[in-house]
Amino acid sequence: MTDSKQDRPLDGWRVLVPRGGPWGDGVAASLRSQGAVPVVAPLINFAPTTDQAALDVALEQLAAGAYDWLTITSATTVDVMFAHRAVVPKSTRIAAVGETTAAALQAVGYEVALVPDLDNSAEGMAEQLIGLESGSRRILALRSEIAKPVLSKLLKKAGHDVDSVVAYRTVGVPVTERIKRDVENGRINAILITSGSVAEQVREQFPEIPDETLLAAIGPRTAQDARKAGLPITVVADRQTVDALIDAVSHFTLPHAADEFAP
Repeated sequence: MTDSKQDRPLDGWRVLVPRGGPWGDGVAASLRSQGAVPVVAPLINFAPTTDQAALDVALEQLAAGAYDWLTITSATTVDVMFAHRAVVPKSTRIAAVGETTAAALQAVGYEVALVPDLDNSAEGMAEQLIGLESGSRRILALRSEIAKPVLSKLLKKAGHDVDSVVAYRTVGVPVTERIKRDVENGRINAILITSGSVAEQVREQFPEIPDETLLAAIGPRTAQDARKAGLPITVVADRQTVDALIDAVSHFTLPHAADEFAP
């Protein structure tokens, strides 16, 4: 293997990136640095919450320094914060559920104080936060409409004062006919599955995915959600980070590599 192949293990790969925005741009840049052609095709987006007034009040109180902690359990919540130009004062610490969410926060200028060491879930984040804070704290939990309020319940049970506020609704975004065709005819070599919501959209929008197409899940929890949605996951990243996800894909040989130069 040559040095260039080691440096660019994904030469010739076309990889579908399922979310746009600053996060999608960052993933695309990482893929390009390894030789891949990223195809950014947002499959999910956020729609406004049905209680915009409650979100507005929560963000005003957040900016005013009313909270000790802000908990973020998805990268989409970061998109909502960015769209609302949410201000997080230095006195408020941010807890992110995993490295993907932390990276999304950092990409738009927010500082992250806590990411669970082992369990990248609402339960894992609650456990670590409860271990850090012995006294009662004011906590703002921003979440999606479909998320179960596991985090809030655990924090309240531990004696914290929690405002659980719906920040957005998750909606599917239809891809273009060209991308649909590219997936179905195998021109997309890998699809990154970064959440259960993305998995559901992949299943719904691409009913005919070739067996050779690599489906890569960002962690065990997402892989489990994807399999429940009916997707045959090829590889699961050993850590819940984009770098680990791309690294997992890079260990595979490009599907149909021999056909690329066929006349």
